Amino acid sequence: MIKIGLTGGIGSGKSTVSKMLIDKGFKVIDTDNIAKEVLVKYPEIIDKIKIEFGTGFFDWRGEFRRREFGNHIFRFPKQRKKYEEIIMPYIKNEIFNEIENYEKAGESIVILDAPTLIENDLHKFMDYIIVVWVDNNTQIVRLKNRDRLSREEAINRMNAQLSLDKKRDYAHIIIDNNGDLIKTKEQVDEVMGFLKVINK
Repeated sequence: MIKIGLTGGIGSGKSTVSKMLIDKGFKVIDTDNIAKEVLVKYPEIIDKIKIEFGTGFFDWRGEFRRREFGNHIFRFPKQRKKYEEIIMPYIKNEIFNEIENYEKAGESIVILDAPTLIENDLHKFMDYIIVVWVDNNTQIVRLKNRDRLSREEAINRMNAQLSLDKKRDYAHIIIDNNGDLIKTKEQVDEVMGFLKVINK
């Protein structure tokens, strides 16, 4: 089975590309969804968060306030690293389980949609890497508009990931997403042509 890593930066349009691939029938493992699911599936993660970060990020019902916590850890890189050390082993375990299940089901290609594919060394398990790239300014503007963030918050979130220019160095395929949706779709169609060739 061919494993494709799909990555990009926050606000680069990776999710748009991922959706286009899903619409064409490709099997996509979404690590953002997995990151949410593991919090429900493994309650001990929440216990570890409370021990490490205190109860300030939980409301009176004990519900985890993800947005506030996200803003906090993106402001303080050491805190973010602590959080990743807690949650990443669970996420990786789920990813490898899903890959194995697709392989057992006889799928010939699976795509791993992961914003921190390279930062968390998941690229080492992939056969090809696709990077969805935009310039810095476009990334900031999209992030501010999409998540209603201040410029500073947007930059903090971008700085929490490897820069898109560095990610490009790992790419077999680069999708330039600075243009409109039509241009993106044209490039995704080219990628699909490539995937059909390598899948023969």
